[in-house]
Amino acid sequence: MSDSTVTEPDGREEVAVPQAVTGEHDTEGVLARLRQPRRPRLWFEVLLIAVSYWTYSLIRNAVPEQKGKALRNADWIWGAEHDLGIAVERSVNHAVNSMSWLIIGINYYYATLHFIITLGVLVWLYRWHPGRYAAARLVLFATTGVALVGYYLFPLAPPRLMGDGHFVDTVMVHHTWGSMASGDLKHMSNQYAAMPSMHIGWSMWCGLTVFALASVPWVRVLGLLYPATTLLVIVATANHFWLDAVGGVLCLAFGFTVARVWFGTVPYALPRVVAVAGREPVGAAQSA
Repeated sequence: MSDSTVTEPDGREEVAVPQAVTGEHDTEGVLARLRQPRRPRLWFEVLLIAVSYWTYSLIRNAVPEQKGKALRNADWIWGAEHDLGIAVERSVNHAVNSMSWLIIGINYYYATLHFIITLGVLVWLYRWHPGRYAAARLVLFATTGVALVGYYLFPLAPPRLMGDGHFVDTVMVHHTWGSMASGDLKHMSNQYAAMPSMHIGWSMWCGLTVFALASVPWVRVLGLLYPATTLLVIVATANHFWLDAVGGVLCLAFGFTVARVWFGTVPYALPRVVAVAGREPVGAAQSA
């Protein structure tokens, strides 16, 4: 390959050092660009989230229910919790169910906030932390994706479906619109996909994101209270065991690991604002 010359404005010529272009370098360049945080595009994010949730629901509900195995696994979980001394779900379920005003509110919490808060945090990231958005979204998607493996490998009946568990299905008893796996909606959802709990996986993602990035102290405290409250809700409604929550946390840890490997750091350590056209953006080094 011959050398090429570049003529400078003052008439001087400099020899450009030739560089061989290889397929390996091209691949590395593509990967580097894909791993570089960039400003999210609204239309793409809306489409991606909609398609991803539809796919998640489709796969989750396509997993064979395996009722017999799910009930046996529930008995095993319940026995293991007794051995660990943490099998208090039934006491919590009955205590909260005795207060109608409280359990009705909890039923609606279980049915709605799971989606509302998660979408709200995504919108907040998109608007105020675009440089961290893609990495944080990857954590959420990887967490949800690995949960599907759990539904397939370990079908689990929720406590309310255990015949001899004496749990109260609070949605059925109080006639509230709550769980997709109760009442008339139960045929639209796989009832035996309780492990891991994505109510916990998603709420922990929301809580950690708000705690790490919010600048107002009381908002950060609310971020931590949200998954703690959700844990009480999933147990009080007899939709999950304590150990389902542990499964959700493990899935979230996997999600953070994937994002750490792909972006080279945790999402919250990335710049808040994405550079445009190679220029350092104003406020890029500022914390949230």
